[in-house]
Amino acid sequence: MAQVIADRRDIEFTLYEQMETEALLDGEKYADMNRKMFDMIISEARSFAIKELLPTYAEGDKIGLTFEKGQVKVPECFHRPHKLIIENEWTSLTENPEVGGQGLPHIIDLAASEYIVGGNYALMNYARMGHGTGKMVELFGTEEVKNLFLEKLYTGVWGGTMLLTESNAGSDVGALTTSAEKNPDGTYSIKGDKIFITNGEHDLADNIIHPVLARIDGAPAGTKGISIFLVPKIWVNADGSLGEPNDVVCTGIEEKMGIHASATCSISLGSKGGCRGFLLGEENQGMRIMFHMMNEARLGVGFQGFNHATTAYLYAVNYARERLQGRDMDNLADKDAPQVPIIRHPDVRRMLLWMKSHVEGMRSFVYYVGSCFDRLENAASEEERGLYQGLTDLLTPLVKAYCAQRGFDVCIQAMQVYGGYGYTREYPVEQLARDCKIASIYEGTDGIQAMDLLGRKLGMDEGKVFMSFMGEVQKAIARARKARGLGPLADKLEKALNRLGETALHLGEKGVSAEFKTAFAHAFPFLEAMGDVIMAWMLLWRASIAAEKLNNGAKKKDVNFYEGQLKSAEFFIQTVIPVACGKMDAIMESSNAAVAISEASFGGL
Repeated sequence: MAQVIADRRDIEFTLYEQMETEALLDGEKYADMNRKMFDMIISEARSFAIKELLPTYAEGDKIGLTFEKGQVKVPECFHRPHKLIIENEWTSLTENPEVGGQGLPHIIDLAASEYIVGGNYALMNYARMGHGTGKMVELFGTEEVKNLFLEKLYTGVWGGTMLLTESNAGSDVGALTTSAEKNPDGTYSIKGDKIFITNGEHDLADNIIHPVLARIDGAPAGTKGISIFLVPKIWVNADGSLGEPNDVVCTGIEEKMGIHASATCSISLGSKGGCRGFLLGEENQGMRIMFHMMNEARLGVGFQGFNHATTAYLYAVNYARERLQGRDMDNLADKDAPQVPIIRHPDVRRMLLWMKSHVEGMRSFVYYVGSCFDRLENAASEEERGLYQGLTDLLTPLVKAYCAQRGFDVCIQAMQVYGGYGYTREYPVEQLARDCKIASIYEGTDGIQAMDLLGRKLGMDEGKVFMSFMGEVQKAIARARKARGLGPLADKLEKALNRLGETALHLGEKGVSAEFKTAFAHAFPFLEAMGDVIMAWMLLWRASIAAEKLNNGAKKKDVNFYEGQLKSAEFFIQTVIPVACGKMDAIMESSNAAVAISEASFGGL
């Protein structure tokens, strides 16, 4: 039976053979769990997604949203599965059971989410958006605020959002004009207008809780003077009951290229002077607090990109096995030769293997970061804790930007496999491409992530975090050299890794010189090259495991799978990594054309 949404065999390989997730069971935190439990949860997620979520994906896109008098209605087909998501507790698998969670490892949450999110991203996001809001409440809210909001946010009973952007304050958050004034009862009166708010208004929840960035009267200019407030759509009384509307009004929804069933709203706060909110943390600490949510959101967006990619690949490879077109190249001269499935054609096979290698590499990359979170929480020493914290910080912008961009690229390649049909709405890949594109834009564009990587992450702890990352890659290289036939691939990756280190040092030096603008003009190409090296690392690691299994007499049913891992690594390292090395060579040339060209010379006048 053909796989849909995600490849279960590859998920199991990544979980148990590569990331050795069962080792977590040796720790105290997960001592009462077992692999059987993990597998059951993933199976339930798969079944639920296929039966309840996937059938609403195309329908929700076609129907879209309705907006009237400040109210947003989602497609009717969303209501039943959304209720089931809440009832079956799919929103907070990793959180403490005391606040509505199930206490599972992060990496198991990722595996289940491949199906839950992959079944219908727009629908699932309504229920899950509140998780990041809940995390900020847990970390920075008063006991009063926690009691009022935390469990309902984690469980998805109430929705959550992020109110950051204003018409003149997008990436430049410090330019915001939304104001806050303290009231005698300790709450704050909020006034301002926000735009591009995902799920800012909808009819799936009785209440929506908005984290809002605003500036208290008299606070410093720029980001230093920003505070963050928790603003409910409906005011919540001290006993937890819902009170009066809180002067939070949706003023419109965006007409978008994709995710048609996801409400992207503009919201007015306090237009009638009656909007109140609770301060989270301390005054003027809003940006520091918001980054807790932003980092979670960025990892989630990178996962979205990967998620669309794995689904698109499965559609493409299944279609290629079924679509008859043309004769086999061995029989081109035979006019009577039968048509063959397009998977027999070399160029289609090239596209499929390109997609396969990227999807498998991204899965391992995303799961690796998830395992870092689990190992961080179970670290036996401060040194170990520092290692995994550093790696998650360094890799977050790469998960977000690389997986978002390559996820979209995979969707486009899937369309190409379908040919003309891929461009029609008769097949699902065009919707996947439209829905995926936003991942490289929201929660910080690719360029913003690249600037974060170059400007902040590479230099963390005087470059020691980056060196730790390189050390992790070297472990995989050393292992591969012991596996039969992988030595040449290990050599190629080591060469690329060393070039990456040289390029990072070069850009770092340029970034603190008079030529810093030139350095940042090369920031995204560097992020892409680093992402390619990470893919090669993950794929060589996978290939080493596969080679060991084959050499030790793998089960017959697993032989094709393991051989596929060898080919994914071979293809990527021999065809993609040379391009990445060429990109790094270009960065080292330090062309300043992008910053030196005059505005008039761009044309268009």
